[in-house]
Amino acid sequence: MERSDILAKLRDIYVMAVPDAKIDSESITEDMNLLTDLGMSSINLLYMVIAMEEFFDIRFDDVSFGDFSNVGEVIDYIQKKKA
Repeated sequence: MERSDILAKLRDIYVMAVPDAKIDSESITEDMNLLTDLGMSSINLLYMVIAMEEFFDIRFDDVSFGDFSNVGEVIDYIQKKKA
């Protein structure tokens, strides 16, 4: 799966996980921090993890979501799990 495809889906998931988002999902880039730049709470992160696991058919059981410093690292992880 291409990085751009994963990023597009992450943008869709973000809209669902953060209904009161302060930024437009189309402005999300790989270098953005999940907490500070995207304004996500721990509950939002949980919703995102569940949605990513379902959509990409992967599990985040071997890492803490806090291990990811930005969106690009999440994409790296998804690509690794899908390889």
